[in-house]
Amino acid sequence: MKQFLLNHIKNLYGWKTNRKIVVFSVDDYGNVRLDSKQALERMTQAGLKAKSRFDRFDTLETKEDLEMLYDTLTSVKDKHGHYAVFTPFALSSNIDFEQMAAEGYEVFRHESLPVTYQKLSQQQAKAYEGTWNLWQEGIAKGLMKPQFHGREHLNLKVFTEKLARKDSDILTALQNRSYAAQSTNPYPTINYTAAFDFWDPIENKALYDIVKDGLSMFEAVYGYKAEHFMPPTSKISEAILNQLGALDIRFVDRGLLHKQHEGFGKYKTTVNFTGKRSNGNLTVMVRNVVFEPTENDNAVAQAMQSIEAAFRLHQPAIISSHRVNFCGHIDPNNRKTGLSALNTLLKKIVAKWPDVEFMSSIALCNEIRQH
Repeated sequence: MKQFLLNHIKNLYGWKTNRKIVVFSVDDYGNVRLDSKQALERMTQAGLKAKSRFDRFDTLETKEDLEMLYDTLTSVKDKHGHYAVFTPFALSSNIDFEQMAAEGYEVFRHESLPVTYQKLSQQQAKAYEGTWNLWQEGIAKGLMKPQFHGREHLNLKVFTEKLARKDSDILTALQNRSYAAQSTNPYPTINYTAAFDFWDPIENKALYDIVKDGLSMFEAVYGYKAEHFMPPTSKISEAILNQLGALDIRFVDRGLLHKQHEGFGKYKTTVNFTGKRSNGNLTVMVRNVVFEPTENDNAVAQAMQSIEAAFRLHQPAIISSHRVNFCGHIDPNNRKTGLSALNTLLKKIVAKWPDVEFMSSIALCNEIRQH
């Protein structure tokens, strides 16, 4: 009963429609967290302990990951004859592990995503050869419509300070072409994977420059400008968000109840809804369905209940998920679990709501702006 009430309360306010719209917003694409099963084993032997499923299974998407995902997305069609579509909130660059190694791990270096794929196609050809071409094919066919998640999925302040003190955690990870299972972090407000977390508001000038550079790289990597932004872990200063209109960002994801850091460990909580305008004139989008099948055995049933509540209150269903659910490079069973659940969810959606419409996040965002 508690979950039933929550599903309905979170859909009381916001943009309304009688259409049955379903969006899949999936975070973390384009990010190298773990290099391989062998790298994970070496890191574990060196004493790095996995703290989450991300530390155990999350790798840059392989050719097989994308092929099997595309097969699943094309297994259903909506009322218009369109396949289901993912909006990968994606990164435009990764750590340049080779250059950092050559320089003795002195400073942070990064490379664009296609370069990462080019290297992995040589280092792990069976898994990665042809993957970047498959990425572009998915975009061209409308199965994937990437939007902006950041330049890279790490907090540069934490990263550079760990490097400066020769922290054993970071050196072990980097030597294995990975950035996972990090434990030492002196800042209570900063997650080591959260690119735009900060402690002192003065840091936000440099963080804005990273956003600007990341958006420029996004256009070069994916072939068009991003308009929709979901920061890693949803954390970023309002001061940065208020400037993003000048960089052609028009939409931002926020939580229903968003805990906003203002600096030095002080927070304020804001209430959000889909269609709300921010102070910087961005349109706020709130994900109202959670789908994490490798974390929750009941993910399909709970997602269906949340979708039903959204539709009952005339809201689009914006489904939140993460790439880790569909990764099989380290353990194919992890991918099997995630894609099997996705397949079941898609078939249940089209069976229950034959008039469903699958959209990318940006297509929904534009519908909201136009009405």
